[in-house]
Formats: sequence, C-alpha cells, structure tokens
Amino acid sequence: MEDMSHDYDDLETGEANLGFATDEETIDGELDQVGEDEEVDAAEEEEEDEEAVAEKAAVDDHSDDAIKLYLKEIQKTNLLTAEDERDLARKIAVGDMAARDRMIESNLRLVVKIAKRYMNRGLPFLDLIEEGNMGLIKAVERFKLSKECRFSTYATWWIRQSIERALVNQSRTIRLPVHVSDDINKYIKISRELTHQLSREPQPKEIADAMGVEAAYIRRLMVLVKKTYSIEHPMGENNDYSLIDTIEDSNSVDPAALIEDLNKFAHVSEWLGTLGENEQEILALRFGLDDREPQTLDTIGRRFGVTRERIRQIEAKSLDKLRKIMEEKEFSSVAFGEENHREGGEGG
Repeated sequence: MEDMSHDYDDLETGEANLGFATDEETIDGELDQVGEDEEVDAAEEEEEDEEAVAEKAAVDDHSDDAIKLYLKEIQKTNLLTAEDERDLARKIAVGDMAARDRMIESNLRLVVKIAKRYMNRGLPFLDLIEEGNMGLIKAVERFKLSKECRFSTYATWWIRQSIERALVNQSRTIRLPVHVSDDINKYIKISRELTHQLSREPQPKEIADAMGVEAAYIRRLMVLVKKTYSIEHPMGENNDYSLIDTIEDSNSVDPAALIEDLNKFAHVSEWLGTLGENEQEILALRFGLDDREPQTLDTIGRRFGVTRERIRQIEAKSLDKLRKIMEEKEFSSVAFGEENHREGGEGG
C-alpha cells in the first residue's frame, strides 16, 4: 500500500514549527502579512483540492475502519462558495446554530488535508483530525466578515494552531509547562517582528528588551525551542548520537526535569563557567548550546585535533563535574535522571 502521504496534496510548502498561534490577535497579525491575492489563491487552491483529497483517502495502511467511515461521511457535504461563506458568517453572527454547523461540516475535509502534514510526528491520524476539528470550531466562532479573506484561509491558521499545540503537549518527549510555551510563542512572534524591522536576525538582548526579560532567559528559550523540537534528531552529519541517548543515560542530565522550572537554567551559565575553556566548548558543541548545531564526536575531534574517544572522555568528565556541582547545590534529584530516565532504556 502506498503511504497516506501520497494520497494528499500539501496545503503549504513550509515545514510546521513551534511558532503556533495562541490567540486571535496573534493569528490576525499573521493574516495581516498575507497579501489579498495570496489569500484568494490559497482559498481557491484549497477548494479545488479538497474533493480530490477526500476521494483518495479511503484506503491506506494508516486508516482503520473508523477513519475510513469518517472520510466517507465527510465527502457527502458540499463545499461552500465565497458567497455561501459570507451568508453563513452573517447568520452565525446573530446566533444561527444551523449555519454554524453547516460551516463546520463543509470544512471538515480541509482539516483532513491539513492534518496529513503532521502524520508520523507522534499522534495517530485520527487524533490529528480531532484536534484540527477543534481548531476549525474556534475559527467558525471567531470569523468575521471584516477580516476580508476567505474563511478557509482564516480557518487554516486555527486548525494548524490546534494540531501543533496538541503535538507539543502530547507527543514530545519533553513537555513544556504552559507558561514556558507561552513565553516561547512570544519569543517567536517578537523575533519575527524584529527581523522584519531590522532586516536581520535580532540579538538575544534585543528580543529580551522587547519582551521585558533578561537576555539569559531568552538564550534559554532559544535552547528549548531547538532541543525540545529535535530531541530525537541525530547530532551531526554522521548520525551516531542524539540527545535522547543522553536522556536515557541514568548518569546524564535530564532536560525534562529541568524544564519543570525554567528558572533553574539561570544556574547553568554559572556552572559551565567552572569548567575549563575546552570543556565548555565541547559541551556546547555536543549539545547545541547557544543556538549552535549539535556535533558528533568525530567532528569535534577533528576540530580539536584529537580522537573521538578523547572527546568522549572529556565530555564524560565535564558532565561528571557538573553533576557533582549540582549535587552540592541539592539539584541532583531534579536535574539528573537516576529516577527519571525511561524504564528499560539503555545509555547511548
């Protein structure tokens, strides 16, 4: 059987990221950056593709009977024209529940199409559809004719937001507290705005000033954005090591525990400062600190002119030093994974 990824056309070309919207103001701000012609083109493309998408979805290895039945049912609902959308929006605005239900039902295929992009990221396809449907309902309830765009364009943002939030909260090995997720969203939004204003990537200090926080806190958010999203991705080009290997090691740092209180990261720079210059650099390269790309033992060894085994020894020694410091500070039970590593996991 062909993978379901061949059965759907992509809604958009960009990869999904952690910058999911969290409220109507954020989504409206994003929509303001989309040109009117682009909105119309996107809506027309979605309308043209939805029926073909649904027709192709009936049989694949990922679909169980419930999904097949659901896909068959939603094909029975006619798509809406732009005038239909405007008419329904006017009725919804005055509390017409039948109009609300029709707007939702007529866009269920759009949810399926968008959900396809997020397959194989940790949630079953049916769960993705359910989360997307929740976003669709929000879009129907908040859509106003004054937004001057097709409903499908507006709904896309809410559907993506709902699915991406579910992936963040339910699928990732490291689960962020709500206040940290909110700060990450603010960081991403402000970073984009400053990039546009400055015509370059903003410095952590500039983002911190805009958010009213310390630059050190922004640097921690930058690390979290990178590490929590790619925790199982290989470190470097040789694909011989990933951060999950470290988390599974009972003698290594457990980022999931540290994240429970982001304030603890304020101590990291201080602790790293107790290490030698080479030790700091090796840990920074291995774990992608300060927004760097994680590197393999081989790559770091070539950089320092030593063997990969020597780099491994320095890394282990450096982590052991940090472990002792944290034990002295009574952080060991929180920051190291003696009790928190995955049951039955083997060290990397």
